[in-house]
Amino acid sequence: MFNPRRNVASESPNNIDWDNLGFKLMTTDYMYIMKCSQGEIFSKGELQRFGNIELSPSAGVLNYGQGLFEGLKAYKKHDGNILLFRPEENAKRLRRGAKRMCMSSPTVKQFLEAVKVTVLANERWIPPPGKGAFYIRPLLIGSGAVLGIAPAPECTFLMYASPVGNYFKGGLGPISLIVETEMHRATPGGTGGVKTIGNYGAVLNAQIAAKAKGFSDVLYLDSIHNTYLEEVSSSNIFLVKGNLISTPTINGTILPGITRKSILDLARSLGFQVEERLIRVDELVDADEVFCTGTAVVVSPVGSITYLNKRISYGMVELVVCHNSCILLLPIYKWD
Repeated sequence: MFNPRRNVASESPNNIDWDNLGFKLMTTDYMYIMKCSQGEIFSKGELQRFGNIELSPSAGVLNYGQGLFEGLKAYKKHDGNILLFRPEENAKRLRRGAKRMCMSSPTVKQFLEAVKVTVLANERWIPPPGKGAFYIRPLLIGSGAVLGIAPAPECTFLMYASPVGNYFKGGLGPISLIVETEMHRATPGGTGGVKTIGNYGAVLNAQIAAKAKGFSDVLYLDSIHNTYLEEVSSSNIFLVKGNLISTPTINGTILPGITRKSILDLARSLGFQVEERLIRVDELVDADEVFCTGTAVVVSPVGSITYLNKRISYGMVELVVCHNSCILLLPIYKWD
């Protein structure tokens, strides 16, 4: 078992171009694994060398999509401290999702310990200050064998990490979105409000088509009226009009983003009026500014949105600049 203390003697990899990381997997040294039988509680996990895992062909996650994931980032400061952005919120969201997907889940304390162990074991892979982030991917899967539709008899919680740069190819520059009018990301009563793996496989078709046309990503509408904004493939959406910032209300079909929650708090503290409500797609025309939020995308300004072949352009968002400048200055969560 790895002792989760800093190994300051570990050397950083010397073949990494920290200025051109991009958002893709770079395998690191270790991953963290815990297992538990259905209905029981997780016990102490262990650190293993990063590598493939063994699953039965009849594992619940492979046959019925019984799985969840999270995403969070660690940053290294100039003084050597490592900061994380609200990891306890990821732990709580994973537990909510596990309840929806009929899975046992680690406690918040176990989740945070797993993050600490994983990050410190792979510390040499954390990008230098200002060069990127260390993306941490927790997974909770139904790993036990099952044939009929039922909860898997065993759940596995694992965590790995990778250094990453900007999510979109254009870096921190404005992105372009297209409104999807035929396919939908989630439906009322479904799993759109939890971070289950099936939610993301379902957006690939529309996302590939959008990127083939030169767009950065897809903005989805509600599945009943095809009128109200929901979210982007992997991020929440915000509209700015004067001093008013609006974002779609959490109603079970939209993921309650952790960056979303933080932006709402930050906006209020900066004196903005904030609304969480139903937002009609035609309100895009009147917005002064638009931006997206998420762990992977952080806070990304939207330069244009195309809806029914009409392109709407937007200006730069002051709140984006403020958030992206402040995030590395705030000791939101740290350890020595």
